Amino acid sequence: MSKFLLIETSTALCSVALAEDGRVTAFRESAEPRAHAAMTAPYVQEVLQERGLRAADLDAVCVSAGPGSYTGLRVGVSTAKGICFAAGVPLLSVGTLELLVHQARAEGQLPAGCKYVIPMIDARRMEVYAAVFTPEGERLTDVAPQIIDAESFCSQRAEGPVLFIGDGAEKCREALAGENAHFVQTNPRASALLAPATREFEAQHWRDVAYFEPFYLKDFVATVSRKKLF
Repeated sequence: MSKFLLIETSTALCSVALAEDGRVTAFRESAEPRAHAAMTAPYVQEVLQERGLRAADLDAVCVSAGPGSYTGLRVGVSTAKGICFAAGVPLLSVGTLELLVHQARAEGQLPAGCKYVIPMIDARRMEVYAAVFTPEGERLTDVAPQIIDAESFCSQRAEGPVLFIGDGAEKCREALAGENAHFVQTNPRASALLAPATREFEAQHWRDVAYFEPFYLKDFVATVSRKKLF
């Protein structure tokens, strides 16, 4: 019986789930701001204890690989790598945008006759990290930052129903509104990693625990606070 630990920390929602034999058996989630570093490891411990398991009992750990919050991704990936290194279990990863497609499928959010799913991670202002997927989860375009206006994804919207999903979806509603545009404002959740994690595990797509890095997309830029300290 396969046992996967699933970790999703790429956006405001800190989410950890445990899956056994193809179903989620325990999970923890919190949207408390800037608390990923404090919550992720305790959530891992709680879901394992709830099911009477140790890290060494796991078959793999799967973490959302981004794009998303720099700090959130660092916390999730560091936690996953630490567990894999200590317990000697494989590390898996799934892109955050692909995760959102599987989430839409699992939660019945695809509109009738859906032609495309376009996951969107908020990148502030009118910019999002996005890519175009089929409803089955095949990625058709590169993941890229995009500034959204009325012309964005016009060819996809012309073909039929399109689902825009993610924490950047709602802010794009006015610019992309139309008969074929459907919007689901949501955060990616660890439980939606189950299907792609199972696929990655069966294909033995292990990640290098020492060298794996999340997909930040943009380089992290440190800034100096404008507040006067003295």
